Amino acid sequence: MSEPVKRSVKIAGHATSVTLEPEFWDCLKEMAAARGLSVNQMVAEIDCSRGGNLSSAIRVFVLTELKRQAAG
Repeated sequence: MSEPVKRSVKIAGHATSVTLEPEFWDCLKEMAAARGLSVNQMVAEIDCSRGGNLSSAIRVFVLTELKRQAAG
């Protein structure tokens, strides 16, 4: 796996930094596009339902979606 990359995202008009591996950023971008959302919008949706760390919540979301897609 690659080194994590820090990116700035906006949630409810406020910028915050999120650090994820490039593979997670790529999947998140594809998943957002498939839903007609921007990455910021997708992260905001994940943020609304998270219980802990935002980076961890994004990783769990991506993995859950990939498992759901694989189950088909």
